[in-house]
Amino acid sequence: MKIKTKQLTQMAVLAAMSILLVYLIHFPIFPAAPFLEYDPADIPIFIGAFMFGPLGGLILTAVVCVLQGVTVSSASGIIGILMHFFATGSFVLVAGNIYKRNRTRKGAIIGLALGTVTMTITMALWNIAITPIFLGIPVEAVLPMIIPVIIPFNLIKAGINSVITFVVYKSVSKVLGLELQEPKVAESK
Repeated sequence: MKIKTKQLTQMAVLAAMSILLVYLIHFPIFPAAPFLEYDPADIPIFIGAFMFGPLGGLILTAVVCVLQGVTVSSASGIIGILMHFFATGSFVLVAGNIYKRNRTRKGAIIGLALGTVTMTITMALWNIAITPIFLGIPVEAVLPMIIPVIIPFNLIKAGINSVITFVVYKSVSKVLGLELQEPKVAESK
């Protein structure tokens, strides 16, 4: 993927928006797992995946994860950075690929829905592997949390962010000058 200066600038604006959103809005959804916080930081990343494709979305994810991990969410350290990358990365790879092949409202809806499902499954598995390390508890203590907490959390977080992305994508793209230059069709006379 060859990144032009304009695209790099646009990606930097989306990354800055993401960091600002997580700084301003973050709160736990389930009292049983206060380390699982909702934040809208993925919305600019999802927009970036739609605009720049899955690889662009993955690059944006990596940049935001590191910046967020060393600033706003520094308490979670490398584990938080990795978990955010696995979650958002799995989403943008699926949603970005689907939307890249079908740039329609239907393609966006399918991409966002399958991205949500992919992120949920991915994070159920990663939470089984990583949460015991992060919290210093045995795997057996995490397993009972998967169905009532981890899966609903990821469905809620990705679902809310997907709906907001779908609603604001075109408007935000135009404001930031991110809209695609569609090929002009010659008019027949």
